[in-house]
Amino acid sequence: MKAWLKALRYEKKLRQQDVAQAASISRQFYNLIENDSRRPSPEAAKRIAGVLGFPDKWYMLLENAPAEQLTLFSG
Repeated sequence: MKAWLKALRYEKKLRQQDVAQAASISRQFYNLIENDSRRPSPEAAKRIAGVLGFPDKWYMLLENAPAEQLTLFSG
């Protein structure tokens, strides 16, 4: 599971539906991404990252980086 993605969504007080709609993907597909069952296309990753406020690090949605290596919450 991409726990960091879920934590970031919670921090922004967004539902999966909110993120999915703003990123022009289905809620079901977003759920699969958040649960690490599917990887988004680069285009979808950029849109999701933009919605959640990390547009410069969108590529992290395509990687399986350990949570301790992620610096989204450090500013």
